[in-house]
Amino acid sequence: MKTLLIDTDIHPVVDSASVEARLPQPWRTRYASGNRGPGSLGWWNPNGVDRSDVRLEDGRSIHADPELMVRHFFDEHGIDFGIFIPGGILHTAQSPEPDFGASVISAVNDTVVEEWLPRNARFRTSMGVYPHLPELAVAEIQRIGSHPQVVQVQLPSGSRIPLGQRIFHPIYEAASEHGLAIAIHPGSEGVGLSGQPNAAGYPTSYFEWHTTLVNSYIAHLTSMLCEGVFAKFPTLKFVMVEGGISWLPPILWRMDKNWKALHSTIPWLTELPSEIAARHIRLSTQPLEEPPNLDHFHAMLEMFPAEQMLMFSSDFPHWDGDAPDFAVRQFPSHLRARIMGETAAELYGLA
Repeated sequence: MKTLLIDTDIHPVVDSASVEARLPQPWRTRYASGNRGPGSLGWWNPNGVDRSDVRLEDGRSIHADPELMVRHFFDEHGIDFGIFIPGGILHTAQSPEPDFGASVISAVNDTVVEEWLPRNARFRTSMGVYPHLPELAVAEIQRIGSHPQVVQVQLPSGSRIPLGQRIFHPIYEAASEHGLAIAIHPGSEGVGLSGQPNAAGYPTSYFEWHTTLVNSYIAHLTSMLCEGVFAKFPTLKFVMVEGGISWLPPILWRMDKNWKALHSTIPWLTELPSEIAARHIRLSTQPLEEPPNLDHFHAMLEMFPAEQMLMFSSDFPHWDGDAPDFAVRQFPSHLRARIMGETAAELYGLA
């Protein structure tokens, strides 16, 4: 029997002309000029961003065309459903100009909804929002959050403040009302309105940033639990995409220990943090840790309910992605069906 395969992190490239056509003035002229808000901090990655084989011999890019995406990726690997995370708007969400940023994000959302989702029933997407003015994010969720192929709200992991704080709660309320998960994705730390890339400051290389990006994930997870987000929104799920895995058990152990002595400081947290996390937190697999001894990785998976919290992701088409046939071999056999598809099917309501 074929194992259900759901990829929870795929990055399509939307057509810039399609986005531009959906923008009102003056943002259309601004976007067309190439001045699109915050970019990257300029670290050099010798691998580039995308895999070298993502471009076909005729010059077309697999991740820029729905049919090519299906033929050369979904069908090639037997993927039953794929969750899109449009990458460019992670930086747009850090724009200091809220009206421009929110308009571009809406135009990208509409391009995906109108030009990608109708092309294949296996496509699902994350909708972007502008998080720094929650009322703009809520309006966007109310506008397209009921679309049956929109399954979650994506936020950049770069932020001025931890994401559990109450200024963001209207976003979580709107997402809960529409049955949408909240997902965070790295890449915008230190950009625009976000805070510094890690707790110590600004790394001096891509290697250093890529290694320490988990800093913000630890902070956001702790904030979401300590601020009582899941007590306030009991159906909400928080998906941590592309942040790694191995850091999770020690942080939960530390939180459980501290809760026993300090829970009076956060009285809304009435259970062990690890128990709440098991119900509400999900992680994607890529980038997998790859210790020299695979048994060490398997031991780590026994330190938290991986069958409940972990979901496969490829990060296609990025340079450090994990193809399904590689990823599945890293997991013990008793976890494979859950991680490769069943947990994501439950989260996103997929058959």
